[in-house]
Amino acid sequence: MPPGPAGSTAVHGTAVLGVTAADALACASRSYEVQQLAARVARCADEADAVLAAVARLELQTWQSPAGRAYRLTLSLQAAALRRSRNALLDAVAVVSRHAQSVTLSTGRTGP
Repeated sequence: MPPGPAGSTAVHGTAVLGVTAADALACASRSYEVQQLAARVARCADEADAVLAAVARLELQTWQSPAGRAYRLTLSLQAAALRRSRNALLDAVAVVSRHAQSVTLSTGRTGP
């Protein structure tokens, strides 16, 4: 049977534009799972923010001895590493969210 209007490959109503209902449901499910992953990664970034706030409270600016300065230096290095990790998590959230959208959009594609 030749394709119908707009390139549809519908055969007895089981497919529209080359995508079956089962395919669309599977893509929607995968998209939802990817969106859940993005939300979990976002929560990790939020937790990193909370740890950074706790680190800032530990800074102890009034401790002015050489040990206090060494402590603050070490703490600031750790905070910088944590900020970089948090930023990487935020970047990952954006990438995973975009991927979730592309999975959703893939339900409208024809062919493999």
